[in-house]
Amino acid sequence: MDILYKAQTRFIFHAHIKIKISIFYDDLIFDELFGVLEDVDRKYNSYQEGSYIDRINKNAGEFVEVDDETISILNKIIHFSDFFDGEYDITIMSLIRLWGFYKDEGLRVPTPSEIEDAKRYVNYRNIEIEDNRVRIGKGQEIITGSFIKAFAVDRLRAKMIELGINDAIVNAGGSTILGINNEAHDSWQVAVRNSDNDSLLFTLDIGNCCYSTSSQSKTFLEINNQRYGHIISPSTGMPSTNRHVGIISDSCMLGDIVSTGVYNLTADDFLKKIEILKKLHPELEGFIMDEKGKITYTRGFEQYITRNANS
Repeated sequence: MDILYKAQTRFIFHAHIKIKISIFYDDLIFDELFGVLEDVDRKYNSYQEGSYIDRINKNAGEFVEVDDETISILNKIIHFSDFFDGEYDITIMSLIRLWGFYKDEGLRVPTPSEIEDAKRYVNYRNIEIEDNRVRIGKGQEIITGSFIKAFAVDRLRAKMIELGINDAIVNAGGSTILGINNEAHDSWQVAVRNSDNDSLLFTLDIGNCCYSTSSQSKTFLEINNQRYGHIISPSTGMPSTNRHVGIISDSCMLGDIVSTGVYNLTADDFLKKIEILKKLHPELEGFIMDEKGKITYTRGFEQYITRNANS
């Protein structure tokens, strides 16, 4: 018997977020579900005026009162920044602005001295936390794009479980996909496409887990006929040359952080970092595609592939 579903899509976190649930729920439940995402967006998104992160940014150099959740989020971020040796850093905004991701014209490759100057403001270790107060360095700016949408989807999953929803899928802008499953429907299929030409790389079966992906296909600059992606290495100040990363995990926030944190790594270092993380997160698997299109899988990732481009 076919299972019937209903879905709604709303625009939050600068992304189209689609929630698909059983047809037997009243449409009013969507307001409650999207309300969870909207609450996170309002309170913790750096792009939302008046959010806790926005207040921290606008008062750089001074302590700002925040709530317990902000402290919890930032402590987790700092932990992973340490783990990735600073290659994951939410104070990267000065480099993003330098490269011109908020410009419409006058794009050019920054000079080495400009890059070094911008790098002075990129250092997550300058995020100071004292009780319920946070301070960043003068001239610094936190950007939440690498984790806040996924954090909100984790919150949404908790609300769904509370409401008894055990068969659903959430597609948050294509970069965060959460599957919730029961015995009658044990997995969802996710099509993973080549970030360069949209051709199918493979199809994944995910059940009660999250698929997170980072790529340069949608957010990039073209300067002198060369593409430069938005994922920039804090250590070099240069956009990564890798093309695609995909991560399967039991936490969307973890998956999104990892997919960004490994993006600047070589394939060998990618595998090493995942193996270390698997000691605490055994479900973690993934792949990385380098600038030449070569794909490297973790040892358990292929078990999720039900179809690839050659089959």
